[in-house]
Amino acid sequence: MNRRLAIRVLAGVAGLLAAAGAAWIVTLPPVPAASAAAAPVPAQETAATLSALRPPKRRRPLIAIIGINDATETTDYLMPYGILRRADVADVVALSTEPGPVDLYPALKVVPQATVAEFDRDHPRGADYVIVPAMSRDDDPAALQWIRSQAGKGAITIGICAGAKVVAAAGLLDGRRATTHWYYLREMLERHPTIQYVRNRRFVVDRGVATTTGITASMPMMLTLIEAVAGPERAGAVARDLGLSTWDARHDSSGFLLSRPFVTTVMANAIPFWNREQFGIRLTPGIDEVSLALVADAWSRTYRSTAVTYAASADPRRSRNGLLILPDRVESGWAKARTLPDPSRQRPAEALEQALQALSHRFGPRTAAMVAMQLEYPRSGSGPRGSQ
Repeated sequence: MNRRLAIRVLAGVAGLLAAAGAAWIVTLPPVPAASAAAAPVPAQETAATLSALRPPKRRRPLIAIIGINDATETTDYLMPYGILRRADVADVVALSTEPGPVDLYPALKVVPQATVAEFDRDHPRGADYVIVPAMSRDDDPAALQWIRSQAGKGAITIGICAGAKVVAAAGLLDGRRATTHWYYLREMLERHPTIQYVRNRRFVVDRGVATTTGITASMPMMLTLIEAVAGPERAGAVARDLGLSTWDARHDSSGFLLSRPFVTTVMANAIPFWNREQFGIRLTPGIDEVSLALVADAWSRTYRSTAVTYAASADPRRSRNGLLILPDRVESGWAKARTLPDPSRQRPAEALEQALQALSHRFGPRTAAMVAMQLEYPRSGSGPRGSQ
């Protein structure tokens, strides 16, 4: 095939794909109008949730957060760790399935504190709670075997966001009530039809297994876990430190769906692949893992930008709560003009809001709304439903 004919064929195929894509996009719903605030959760349901989350073994619980080394979701992994460690009501360990760093997606790289094998050696009774983030794949044999083993030892399993798919693949959600990130809900229910999906809840607990909606739902989930372990006063103090006033399970599921504006924004941002920007975050000593995770995650979900970390050397930097974070770049090679503000200057919830506002200013409100939708983060006014 000569070059001119090849170009014509490729152009024709591209045109057919574009036409098919356009036809599909037209079938998608528009973003729904902003609805009233989500209905409060009945007190009896909240009490039952707290009762179901009481520590099953130890007065001071042991909490393990598992990740696979080659892509575990950034905020799902770091936010539970940072929130639970700042509460100081449990012993918290960040794990990996294999030796070596954990590459987080879509940003950051960390040094785990132990492997699952080392954890089993040191804690033969198992954990009180196992937190399962979203992972690049749901069928990692080492992760699934370990999650099943811990459940068999009496641990309460908590699937964060699409981590519910991993929990389901481990066989722990069959016949249980559950939720997950809006984008992966249909896939999970098709694979595991006996799961009973619960709408309008940021988290659901059923017989020793908890699941949450999108990425930011780990904030209210962890605060509820803190309340179950140490009471509402301690949970309230941590919530204030995070910049939150409430942490119950209320949620409006109807505001999160695959909509026409969401898809068209992703396409418009993704197609000019040559037009990508990198924004640096300096790894300062004692950086807040929760604020860092939220900001890096948000700036890396635009399809136009990524967040990278940098420091004076390639040595790992210790976070506020003792986790080692590996810088992506050395400071001498970084252009300061593309540096984001220190996330630790703000409380985590405020840092996320500031990041979304900065994204709106840089890339437009549709991009900021699309990022919030990926995080399943309920915003008012300029939030994922308000931006058209």
